[in-house]
Amino acid sequence: MIAKERKVPMRIQLNETLLRRLPKNHPKRSEIESDLTRRQAGYIGEQTVDRYLKSLPEKDYLVFQDLRLPNGHYHFQIDTLILSSKFALLIEVKNISGTLFFDRSFNQLIRTANDKEEGFPDRISQVDNQQFQFNILLETLEISDLPLESLIVISKPATILKTRHENSNIFQRICHVGNLASKIREFTNRYTKEMITSKELGYIHDHLLRNHTDPAYNILKIYGISKQEILTGVQCPECSTFQMARKHGVWQCPKCHNHTKEAHLHAISDYFALIDSSITNLQFRKFLHLSSPDTATYLLKSMNLPSSGTTKGRMYLRPLNSRIL
Repeated sequence: MIAKERKVPMRIQLNETLLRRLPKNHPKRSEIESDLTRRQAGYIGEQTVDRYLKSLPEKDYLVFQDLRLPNGHYHFQIDTLILSSKFALLIEVKNISGTLFFDRSFNQLIRTANDKEEGFPDRISQVDNQQFQFNILLETLEISDLPLESLIVISKPATILKTRHENSNIFQRICHVGNLASKIREFTNRYTKEMITSKELGYIHDHLLRNHTDPAYNILKIYGISKQEILTGVQCPECSTFQMARKHGVWQCPKCHNHTKEAHLHAISDYFALIDSSITNLQFRKFLHLSSPDTATYLLKSMNLPSSGTTKGRMYLRPLNSRIL
């Protein structure tokens, strides 16, 4: 069964939000767009693997998608974890096209595409480290006998995989997505003995879900953009301009004449994603181009946001249990 389902990564949501709120001629736009395209491709590759895993027998496996777990002062991430009472399998998904040469002499990955050669960090070392970190986590849970395997799965079927002949054994740990089901059957046939009880399996399940945390990003700091460069106003869902005005209890667009009651929900989500995790009545009015403090108060209260302080000092806070950032 799917114990944790994959969602659109935070970083993709943030990049999309930032691009909507940046002027069209902003000098950082092309960099952000390129970064977004690369991350979207990675997410598509992960979804491809997810579709293959849906055919696994639900009663035999727990599938955790996109785990981020603490390890002391740091965190480590697992694209996909398959957990059973007989073994655990960590899957690292790579959505890379072209010809991939796994160079074990210098521990690097060399990609050749369109007559251009490009180097990447060693993916095998990366998944080895994830396996090491997860093994430490199991030891802290006093689970020491569960066999632990790892795979690098290439989500593009046309990608060509190469290495030197003496290193060909690494392809025991690398496969195309079309061969993933076969690899899982191979592990299932290899590990036939139950190593942990259903109670221990449930204990690991609960621990993983309880300790998973989404990453936190200051997206403006990442790209060196100031808050003053962000476009303010309420965006029209039809024509995408930031000219909507609040009239007679609805948001109206002077350009396309669209009207809606809830356009402020997207605006406050954008504010929490890009500007700050709290907002005052005055800040809300400035960002949404509102003139009435009473209207601002009504809208802020209608969203049932957590708050602190009273009257003029009241701060409205980003919800902790939502995808609003």
